Parts: sequence; C-alpha cells; structure tokens
Amino acid sequence: MSFARRSPFRQTVAFRLALWYAGIFAAALVGVVALTYGLLARSLEERDRELVRTTLVECARRWETAGPVGVRLLLQDKRSAGEKGEVFVRVLDGSLDALFLSTPPGWSDVPPVSGELPRPGSGLTWRMQQAGRRGIVFEMASMALPDGTLIQAGRSTELREELLARFRRVLFLAGGVVLLFGVAGGAVVTHEALRPLRELNDAVRRTVETGDLEARVPTRGTGDPLDDLGAAFNALLTRISGLVKAMRESLDNAAHDLRTPLARLRAVGESALRTPDHAPALREGLETSLEEAERVTSLLNELMDLSEAEAGAMRLAIAPVKAAALLGQAVDLFADSAEEKGIDLAAEVDEALVVAVDAGRMRQVLANLLDNALKFTPAGGTVRLAARSDGDAAVVTVTDDGTGMTAEELPRIFDRLYRGDRSRSERGLGIGLALVKAIVAAHGGTVTAESEPGKGARFTVRLPGAVRPDPSPL
Repeated sequence: MSFARRSPFRQTVAFRLALWYAGIFAAALVGVVALTYGLLARSLEERDRELVRTTLVECARRWETAGPVGVRLLLQDKRSAGEKGEVFVRVLDGSLDALFLSTPPGWSDVPPVSGELPRPGSGLTWRMQQAGRRGIVFEMASMALPDGTLIQAGRSTELREELLARFRRVLFLAGGVVLLFGVAGGAVVTHEALRPLRELNDAVRRTVETGDLEARVPTRGTGDPLDDLGAAFNALLTRISGLVKAMRESLDNAAHDLRTPLARLRAVGESALRTPDHAPALREGLETSLEEAERVTSLLNELMDLSEAEAGAMRLAIAPVKAAALLGQAVDLFADSAEEKGIDLAAEVDEALVVAVDAGRMRQVLANLLDNALKFTPAGGTVRLAARSDGDAAVVTVTDDGTGMTAEELPRIFDRLYRGDRSRSERGLGIGLALVKAIVAAHGGTVTAESEPGKGARFTVRLPGAVRPDPSPL
C-alpha cells in the first residue's frame, strides 16, 4: 500500500471545508450587510417622512390662524433656527391654483400637482413623484383643510439616495476586505482543525511502510472527536503491539512445549527399535508415545477450542446439571496432583444447587482454574472450590493462597497468549484463562479475578439462568 499519491487540492477535505466555511461566512456577511442597509434606508425614510409630516401639520395650523404670512414666518423661523431638512410647502385652493409656494434656496424643480388628492378630514396622503429634467424623486404629503384648501409639503430623496450610495460603496469595500480575511481565516482554521488527521495519517504511513508499531499520534487531551480518534488509534496500536509480542512469545513457548513431547516420542521410538524382541520394553515405549501424543493433541485442541469460542461458533449442549457433581469431579481429577504438592484441595457447594450449563465445557473451565491455582500455590497451601446461588444465577469461585498477581498482570490475565513473569517458567501457552473466559462468555456469563502479590488469587465465575430445584442426572 502506498501513500505517495496525493489528490488535487480541490478534491481534498481541507479545500471543501475551507469552501464551506467561506460560503457560510459570505452568506452571513451578505445577510448582515443587507440587514444593516435595510435598517439604514428605513431609518432615513422615516426621518424624512417625520420632517415632512411635522412641517405640514405646523403649516396647516399656521395657515388657519395667520394665512400666508403666518406660514412664511414659520418657515423663516425654522431656517433661522438651523433646523435640518429642506422641505418645500405649497398651498392650493379648491381649483388647484397656487395660493402659496415656498421652496428652499437653490431649488429649481418642484413637482406638479397630479394624481388623486385627499378630501377634507381624510388625513395625510403620501406619494412619490418625479419632477424636473433630472427626474428628481420627491416624497410628498398632502392634507385637505375643512374649507377645501390643499396644503402639500415635500422633500427630495436625492440627498437620501446619495447617502445610501456612499454607504453601499463603503459596504462593498469593507465587505470585500472582510470576506478576504474570512477566506484566509477559514483556510487557517481548516488547516489547524485537520492537523490531528494529518498526524494520524503520518502515523499510519510510518506503521505501514516501516512496520514500526511504536509510532503514536500526539494527543492533547482536549476531548474533541479528532483527539479521541488519535487516542483510539494509539490504543489500537498498543493492543496490536501487545498481540504481536504475545504471539511471538506464544510461538516460542509452543515450540518449547511441543519440542519436549516430540523429542521424547523420537527417543522412545529409537530405544524401542534398539531393543530386539523385548515385548515389555516395546509396550512401555508405545505407552509413553501415546502419552506424549496425547499431550500434543490436548495442546492443539485447546488452541482450536479457544479460536472456536472467540469466533462465537462454539456449540453448547445446555442442560440442568447438579453443581455438586461438577465440582466433585473437578476435585477428584486434581486430588492426586494436590496431594503430591502437599496442597489442601476441597470443595464447598450446596447439594441442591443446579445450574444450566454444558457439562463438558464447564469441566474444562473448572479444570483450567484448578490447574492454574495448583500451579502457583506452594506446598502447604490451600485451594478452595465453592458454588452458591445468587438470585437466578450461580456463582462459582476458586480461591488459593498462592503467589498471587501484580496490579500490572491482573488486567491482562484473560488475554489470549498472555503469560505473566512468574508463569514463564511453567509449562503452557497462556491460553488456559483465555479459554475459561471464552467458554463462560459463550454461556452468557462473566469471569473476574482478584489478587494481590503474595496473598493468593480468587476467580469468580457468574453463570446466568434459572436455578432449577429438580436436577437432571449427569
């Protein structure tokens, strides 16, 4: 597998993320700018309308009380006071003849009278109207007095449009700069966000190309998904490294364990061949050969059983079994071995306790646990096998007062092919406890271990299923 080939930048995740970031940023920027522009335009429009409305109402009141002179004085006072806003005022009679007209200084364009006009008492009416050669747009308000007189006030939108045009130019320039920085920022953010993936890719490439299982991805402990991915990858490499190491040790141990019986088979065969016509010697040689062959077969069968159980393909013949009978058979099987080592071996079990298990497989579990306990219990020690009910489950314990296990060994004792430091001098491949865990798991149960160095160990097997009062015979 090669990692040398690189995709075009436009096809990379970094490019797509940066593009999405820029697109979202641009959309948000356009939305903010549009909202700001709309609010400003509406604010300016409201300001102009309020100015026109106020001027119109005041002029109408002054017209009714003081006539044209009063209106003229009012407008002069407004200009003298420095009020902002250039508003023209026009008063028309019922025939639409001009009675009064006031325009700000410099104005030459005034919209003509046109369109539908308000009636007395109908309030203000608004309309937009163009005037003059330049097509200036006026926003006009009209109001009819009770005597039919029409008063109009208006304001050019030219200043407002010019202000909005300036604002648009500023927004366009500022928006372009902000968008440019946004795209650059998106590229930087994307580059930094994808750093854990690049580091993971580098670690994978080194592992694949060099076979080095010690490569690790730097993690920061932030708890984000990419950091968790790096931590998971490191854990995977640690697990694989441990399995490879255990496999190498297992091959060494298997070679050692198989070499001894095979060497004995060969030696016995050669010895028998060198003994002419000596029937007892030949018979003894054949018996020894069968014993060694049985050891090799047993070793291979355990490996096959473990693989079958871990693959979930182990067939179980579940049936009610009396727990006392199972434990008694296990004790009888190891009674001679315990006696030779000077170890006190006994079982404590409720005679009425019945469990639903595959009797043959459960004998394997008990045999492996007892063999393990006797192997690491010194002379004069004790090994206790016990079974009790716990609700709808059965709990089987194997307790010894042997050498025990360290805190570093305890979490790994059920791993396939694992052998602790103290067990390396003992015969075996490190599959006994792994097989125990696999068989118990196939029954839907659990197995746990407790231990301290020098204080022995305690293995607890918990098997689910109803405890039946009427046992079936084994």
